[in-house]
Amino acid sequence: MGHLGKQLCQALLEKTKIKPSHIKISTRRPELAVEFVHTEVECFFDNRRLAAWADVLFLCCLPSQIPKVCVDLRSHLAKHCLVYSFTSAIPVTRLAKLLGHDYILKPKYDVVSCDTVDVWLSCSHVASALADPLLIEASCPLTMKGGISLGLNWVCAVLYILLNICTSASLGSSEALLLIKSIFKEKCGDTVQLNAHSFINSSYASSLLSDEPFPWISLMDAQIRETPLLRFLSSSKSVQQCLSAAYKSQMETPAK
Repeated sequence: MGHLGKQLCQALLEKTKIKPSHIKISTRRPELAVEFVHTEVECFFDNRRLAAWADVLFLCCLPSQIPKVCVDLRSHLAKHCLVYSFTSAIPVTRLAKLLGHDYILKPKYDVVSCDTVDVWLSCSHVASALADPLLIEASCPLTMKGGISLGLNWVCAVLYILLNICTSASLGSSEALLLIKSIFKEKCGDTVQLNAHSFINSSYASSLLSDEPFPWISLMDAQIRETPLLRFLSSSKSVQQCLSAAYKSQMETPAK
């Protein structure tokens, strides 16, 4: 089991409310995952089994391993299983072809020179880093502190994922919007004005009934094309600030 996979699993156990029994790991050397022996996290080596079981699947492997892993996963992923890829060398469109699956989120980092890049050297463990206010600030997707940013396309994709979850649960558009607005409510009250036009094209939004679910949103489009949500967020610095505040608040809140 690689370093990234171990760090991710530890962070999920320490920083979220996900039960250990709801986490499974497929790795070539499950016997080396000694950190999780005394938890209910299940470790094995069967990529197809993992793919058939997962609602969210994290790809934590080297670029050279991707083709073989994709062969294992291909045709075993449920249509709405979210695949999050940490492998940066392969474009999301190429990954979709290899997997035969297009519900993928892949971060694309922007890097700039700055005087605070050393902040990343202050901690070598992800779970500990996410308890450090300076690193929480630096890791906020929409800031450039620490020299790394994820940008608006990734943020849009995350919000569209939340919308798709509401759609898969058959929630009406009004209820879905209320749930997404609740993310901002603690820090920004009712100042964030989101409506159907913020997420989908005007012609569809105008005819969408309040008890009718939103259409399923393509994550490929959300990451590589200009979407209504991207235009909305690009034009609203106040909403971007609310998103940043919501992120920091979530990271600073201990999991119970």
